[in-house]
Amino acid sequence: MSGAATVALFAAAFVATHLLLSHPLRAPLARRIGERGFSAAYSAVALATFVPMVLARRNAGPETPLWTVPDWAWWAAALLVWSGSILFVGSFRKNPAMVNAGGRPVTIGEPAGVFRITRHPMMWGFALWAIAHIGVHPEPSAVAIAAAILVLALGGTAGQDRKKQRQLGDEWARWEERTSFVPFGRGLAIPGAFTFIGGTILFLAATWAHPMPVGLWRWLA
Repeated sequence: MSGAATVALFAAAFVATHLLLSHPLRAPLARRIGERGFSAAYSAVALATFVPMVLARRNAGPETPLWTVPDWAWWAAALLVWSGSILFVGSFRKNPAMVNAGGRPVTIGEPAGVFRITRHPMMWGFALWAIAHIGVHPEPSAVAIAAAILVLALGGTAGQDRKKQRQLGDEWARWEERTSFVPFGRGLAIPGAFTFIGGTILFLAATWAHPMPVGLWRWLA
């Protein structure tokens, strides 16, 4: 089996087990082994698929790119990663999915910050990062990992909506009516100064620490 095929195999296993354990299997397993037991099992399965995937990527050796990357794609990727960083940072502020996750809140307020852009800012942040990596890293094993993250992010958003509908009922239904699944699905909105600055700092730090010059640092190198 080629290095890229091995990476793709572990990537598929990582996505499948994550989605299964996060949604259809979570409740029955938690009832059987308890919340702590489930958390331990979930972490063990995630590591058992993620670590081999990363190691297989490192051991894949030289790969022929699937396409030639034009210079403009690096600019587009930088914009996507920057946007994803802003969404990711903003997802930690006033996120109803993180408040009283095990029960029913009295009310969910009006969307604010990045939640005026999408109700799943964290997952869309991961999705934008994955799309950016697919565009500028066309090695087969790299594409396999980024595609797995993309499927996991967007599949997870749909699963979270269904789970929150069961947990929060009408409150989540009203939240869905006031928000959009797809970014800017309800028109243009701004994330707010704090989130914009925080996301920009994350973008600059992450791209600076990247193994190869990317983002702004690509043109300053």
